[in-house]
Amino acid sequence: MSGANFILLINVSVAGLLAASFIAVALHEAGRAAPRWLAFGYLLGMVYFAIEFSIPAFDNARPVVVAAFAVFLGATIAFNGGLAHKYGVAPPWKQMLFFLVATSVAVYFVQDLPRQSLARMMAYQLPYAVMQFIGLVIVWSSRQRHARLDRILMAVLAASGLQFASKPFIAHALGGWGANPQAYLQSNYALVSQSLGTVFGLALALLILAILVRDVLAEVTSRSETDTLSRLLNRGGFARHAEQAVLGAVRQGVPVALVIADLDHFKTVNDSFGHASGDRVIETFAGFLREAAADHHVAGRIGGEEFAIILPGTNLAAARLFAEGARSAFSALPIDGLPVDNRCTASFGVAELHPSEDFAGLMRRADQALYQAKNAGRDCVRVSAGPAGGREITAGAG
Repeated sequence: MSGANFILLINVSVAGLLAASFIAVALHEAGRAAPRWLAFGYLLGMVYFAIEFSIPAFDNARPVVVAAFAVFLGATIAFNGGLAHKYGVAPPWKQMLFFLVATSVAVYFVQDLPRQSLARMMAYQLPYAVMQFIGLVIVWSSRQRHARLDRILMAVLAASGLQFASKPFIAHALGGWGANPQAYLQSNYALVSQSLGTVFGLALALLILAILVRDVLAEVTSRSETDTLSRLLNRGGFARHAEQAVLGAVRQGVPVALVIADLDHFKTVNDSFGHASGDRVIETFAGFLREAAADHHVAGRIGGEEFAIILPGTNLAAARLFAEGARSAFSALPIDGLPVDNRCTASFGVAELHPSEDFAGLMRRADQALYQAKNAGRDCVRVSAGPAGGREITAGAG
């Protein structure tokens, strides 16, 4: 058995294992189309390698060569479909399928050219390069934030496209790709080509698998940190994200403030109008917080009717204005299920992080300011001006 034949068998096995891996991900995430298309792509890869292995058995190899080309190009199309679903981009199915038909016809007719003709080799390899670059464009055009793994995936897609485009020149440098299709697997070029296919196919698959697993883990973490009713972070999730926001603000040398809010007379709402109405009050206030918060703010429901929001880049005066605006706006909002003349209010405590203070200290001071607001008659804002001589200084507002 030649080296190319051996690598071809390895490729079949690897493609099968990767297809099984994507199928396992698809079974775990039944609603996701991306792993299903990726699994289908690597199943087609198995078919392609099997066809390649069988070519020497045919006297007239033209139909088999064209079939191998079309199946492998179809595998790259399925892979791109998986990428499109993963990155939230509309898959260009019509364009890719038209390209598949057109290039398959072209490959059929270029078989009449001399076997070592550059045009013939280009017609076979360039369509694969085009599909890799389409995959690159799909990832690049996504509105999702590109993390490190996504950028590495784009780099590997670009490198894979370039290696397909360079294969005709590699074949020429290695003495061609065999006197006929049946002799291809005995050529030095076949060994190099199959090896490159293994490296890039495996690299792309492992990268996209890592990205899918990353997203699954992120979603599981998000679910565990999200409060179902308010759709804000729960107490544990808020604490983790808020501590990160505080550390980031300290590193950047920018101020960071914390606002804690508590819905006034919430038990009375539940007792008078029912828990469903109470839930709508929580949903309304949480929705208001989501709309008022910027992308870099961190908001959470940290208790039954208690909420908190971290404001990186915001000093005490600006945080106080934020709390006053939130207090005034919420008190004017109508709540579904409550009488038209009934308005809900909230009390607010505000604190800004001081040097040498940690998140726990900031949280404690904001909570004490909130306690002052509740004692002052509710529906108002109280501000912790900071620790002084071991005691809190609290200013009134509202």
